[in-house]
Amino acid sequence: MKTLTLCFLLLGQSLSRRETRPNIVMVMSDAFDGRLTFDPGSKLVRLPYVNYLRALGATFLNAYTNSPICCPSRAAMWSGKFVHLTRSWNNYKCLDANATTWMRLLEENGYLTKTMGKLDFTSGGHSVSNRVEAWTRDARLLLRQEGRPVAQLVGNASMARIMRADWENTDRAAEWIRQTAASSRTPFALYLGLNLPHPYSNKTLDPTAGGFTFLTSPYWLEKVSSEVIAFPKWLPVSAMHPVDYYSTFAKNCSGPFTTEEVRSIRAFYYAMCAEADAMLGQVIAALRETNLLNATVVVFVADHGELAMEHRQFYKMSMFEGSSRVPLLAMGPGLKSGLQVEQLVSLVDLFPTILDIAGISAVGNLSGHSLLPLLSEAGSFPNKQLPDWVLSEYHGSNANASTYMLRRGRWKYIAYADGLSLPSQLFDLKLDKEELHNVAYKFPNTSIHLDGLLRRIVDYPKVSSDVHLYNKEAFIAWRNSLGRNYSQVIANLRWHVDWQKDTLANERAIDKWLYGTL
Repeated sequence: MKTLTLCFLLLGQSLSRRETRPNIVMVMSDAFDGRLTFDPGSKLVRLPYVNYLRALGATFLNAYTNSPICCPSRAAMWSGKFVHLTRSWNNYKCLDANATTWMRLLEENGYLTKTMGKLDFTSGGHSVSNRVEAWTRDARLLLRQEGRPVAQLVGNASMARIMRADWENTDRAAEWIRQTAASSRTPFALYLGLNLPHPYSNKTLDPTAGGFTFLTSPYWLEKVSSEVIAFPKWLPVSAMHPVDYYSTFAKNCSGPFTTEEVRSIRAFYYAMCAEADAMLGQVIAALRETNLLNATVVVFVADHGELAMEHRQFYKMSMFEGSSRVPLLAMGPGLKSGLQVEQLVSLVDLFPTILDIAGISAVGNLSGHSLLPLLSEAGSFPNKQLPDWVLSEYHGSNANASTYMLRRGRWKYIAYADGLSLPSQLFDLKLDKEELHNVAYKFPNTSIHLDGLLRRIVDYPKVSSDVHLYNKEAFIAWRNSLGRNYSQVIANLRWHVDWQKDTLANERAIDKWLYGTL
């Protein structure tokens, strides 16, 4: 009898804990510049639901991606581990399908879970061309440039739904909240992944050339404050870092652009951000309608930013602020309102933070740290010192070297490859917000100190070597899998050289890279 009473007591305590645990909703955008979520960047475009989160929750002013490209970045967020630990080297090589994620742990601990929209954190996705681009950069064969970025206006002043797939997923998420979450007796966790404001693939271009379009309607363009859009300052091509120039060339941005072209690309990008904000709003509205909002922690974040023609580039794949800075906002029960957090944070911090919110102990060796002590109204958390730095790394296409960024205080330090073959960069973000002045040689002691810290965090010359070896082995495996079709397939990829005219010579060039012989 005593045993039975004890069982009911423990069950009652368990149910009580479950009922008091908050629901968790994360909306993850793609390519959303984090600087738009706070002043002065927020003056560029009206984002009412981001501002709603700002007013009722917390805004992280210094949040960064752990890799400025979709799949490796999301792998870090879902696993809580740095890219070099999960070996998520490019958009094809990321997490195993059975990897432990915070969503899986929530489900194992009693949460009703649902994921919708863009996930993109496991290996095997993206095109063959993307795989080969990432794997053959070390062969020193330039790919033909991406399609030149363009802006396109569609529809009219009443056309609000441009990105159909995102709206369909948002509708599904809102319906799931109303039909399933609202009737759940357990706390729930919902993840909605958006494509916006990622530029659209331009189907009108040569299909082997790539190309992206910043596409919106007058409805969303009206939300943009065009009069305050600045033409970003560009370095002369001769003064660009070798890796930055390679990226600029590969993205087809090395040629001339008119002021109107650049302003249009930037304005259309901000309009696309406004459309993504409206999708966040639809999720918030569903929570409010079902009386779940006050019991739910809502998080808005992105996998990386968008350069939008800063530094003579569009897209991501760069450590400049437009590409590496991400939005991170959170509101919910027990969290502070109207809080602006200066602490340096990154996407790996979301794994332990979400588990902490749910009252679940983190497992394994995580790279991130819980941010709940910074957010909680309770103030009952131990005063644990968080790292005063963040790490980001990149190993994929449109850059010709593995890249490592360490942000600490006012400084951003960027190292490449083995740390010797390419010069490092150092930016003083307090005095040089546009990152136009590399002061690595002006402050050698600072560079040496930050490089030493970076090497203690990650043995980056070894990681670069590991990536180089992976590139070779993965390319060989891919080539062998094609058999007799190899020459035809590789001839149709996006090469800068003319493969159709000199296929044999270029195949021999790859063989030299792979095996060291002609």
